[in-house]
Amino acid sequence: MRIGLVAHDERKGALMEWCAFNRGTLAKHELFATGTTGTLLEHEIGLKVTRLLSGPRGGDQQIGAMIATGGLDILFFFWDPESPQPHDPDVKALLRLATLWNAPTACNTATADMIISSPLFEGSYKPRKPDMPDRKVEVDREGKVIVDE
Repeated sequence: MRIGLVAHDERKGALMEWCAFNRGTLAKHELFATGTTGTLLEHEIGLKVTRLLSGPRGGDQQIGAMIATGGLDILFFFWDPESPQPHDPDVKALLRLATLWNAPTACNTATADMIISSPLFEGSYKPRKPDMPDRKVEVDREGKVIVDE
């Protein structure tokens, strides 16, 4: 499985603790993480991680793009619901894409525990993706958007 790992500053401790506990299982998979989270996972937990940009600097969008293009299977995103984030629109977009593309997503340790302990986690499970036909989008000379469905 290709797994995305993201945590806001106030939730990094919880994600690190969870990853340390599940290190053996996570090490069997291909891991991707945003900025500081990836650095901590490598240096403190000893996991091999492909590090992306920091969340506020485009990392959340990179993770979302990977989900939308089939590059990630699961998202563990420990976000902080109590602190406003300067990149809140990116956070919402990431959660929207994970939901839209039916990617299993955990935002807390309880859900993360349920996902990683599921027999489907180690199998060849692939969530069903939505059937969305490609659309041709053009902009005419007057700036009007034309969508060909």
